[in-house]
Amino acid sequence: MSGCCTPGGSCHASTANTVVYKVEGIGSAHCQGVVTDAVSALDGVTAVTVEIGTGLVTVTTAAEADEAFDALIAANVDEAGYDFAGRVPA
Repeated sequence: MSGCCTPGGSCHASTANTVVYKVEGIGSAHCQGVVTDAVSALDGVTAVTVEIGTGLVTVTTAAEADEAFDALIAANVDEAGYDFAGRVPA
């Protein structure tokens, strides 16, 4: 086994990145679905989890999420009718 492989035998490095955003107004399963669909529609998004009540939206991406990506998230969330409040500090 070379130094790049994991103990499980995988030689593919994971490039997944996770960032958490705050979105105001997610109070039901309907809202959860709308926001999930809006964020999932973006290129590079591999997974989205939206918490009802807290408005925390966890986004997993294939590439590093930068300010331009944050702006795309904000635009899609706003277009869906919800208030984007920004990143949640790690």
